[in-house]
This record gives sequence, structure tokens and C-alpha cells, in this order.
Amino acid sequence: MEIRTFTSGFLGANCYVVVEQNTAIVIDPIVEGEALLAYLQSKQATVAAIINTHGHVDHIAGNQWLHEQIGAPIQIHQGDEHYLTDPNWNLSALISEHQIVSPKAARLLQDGSQIKLADSFLTVIHTPGHSPGSICLLGPGVLFTGDTLFQSSIGRSDFPGGDSAALRTSLQRLKQLPMDTVIYPGHGSKTTLEQELNHNPFLR
Repeated sequence: MEIRTFTSGFLGANCYVVVEQNTAIVIDPIVEGEALLAYLQSKQATVAAIINTHGHVDHIAGNQWLHEQIGAPIQIHQGDEHYLTDPNWNLSALISEHQIVSPKAARLLQDGSQIKLADSFLTVIHTPGHSPGSICLLGPGVLFTGDTLFQSSIGRSDFPGGDSAALRTSLQRLKQLPMDTVIYPGHGSKTTLEQELNHNPFLR
């Protein structure tokens, strides 16, 4: 499994392309889609799915363009389905010059849903708190955390649909994963669960 990170100039959101053999999954496509597409073409990879870890604008901003280019199905947790098509919920009406509307999801994810690569899977862990449908994606030794968990910090819970108590419960669940799990967050640098357990004040 190969993981490539693309960071957007729009709010510093991270997009991840996960490639295994000739199959890829794009997590949270960014608006700067040309570089992302060129990378996919260089790997000669077929994109099995576009996955949104949640429905806020900086994590869905590239959905429409990338979907138009490659036709891969968009997938999001059912709790954030309406964020895709409602600029007030996805916050683009509040923080962006352009209201963002994504194509609708072809598949609504739930806790335990699996997204297949070539020989392995990414498994959905529902981690509400930052938004009702926030998810993390667990693969072999890796965890894509969206805006649930960052290096030395956590996601906000004061946006519409946020829930600080739910976020605390979600973080407790992540603490049970193997210590050497490598964390790829929605913003900032990658880290490990061990490092966060030792240094992140929100996990103590």
C-alpha cells in the first residue's frame, strides 16, 4: 500500500491517495485536482472510490471536478450526506467566496463499512463529534482521521452538528487501536497513536 499526500492551499486540508497495485482510493479530494490526477495517471491506477471523511467544504471541495474526470463514486457517512449538497451545512456559504455543492453520494457509509483496494480494505470507524458523520478509515497499520484527531490536537466541535461529548467518546475509541498505528490527519503532519497518547493533551 502506497500513500501520497496532497495538501491544499484552501485551509490547508490534506488529501490522501492510497494505491495498492492498480487500484486507488482518494480521501478528501482537494480543489487543486490537476496534480492529483497526474499522479493517478502516472500510477495507472483505477480509482475505486472518492471517500469524504466528513462533509465540510475543505474536505469535499474537489469532489465535483475529480468525479467529472474519473467517474469514481463518492462515498460519505450517512450522517453527513446532506452536507454534500447544502452550502450552509458544509460551511462554504459562511467561509468561502463560492458556495460548494458536491455530487450526491453513490454509497452511504456506516460504522464497519469496508472499502476494497486490491488485496486489503479500509474499514470505516464512525467518529462523530466534529460532525455527525465524521469517520476515520483504518487500514493495515494506518488510520486516516479526517478532522477527528490531529497531531497534538483534535477537531473543533462548535460547528453546526458538532458535539463535544460525542467527540470525547470517539477519541476514547481511537485510543484502543495499536500504539504503532500511523495517523494521517485531515490537517497537519502525520503522527502515531503512541506519540499522541504521550503528548496530545486531549487524549489524556
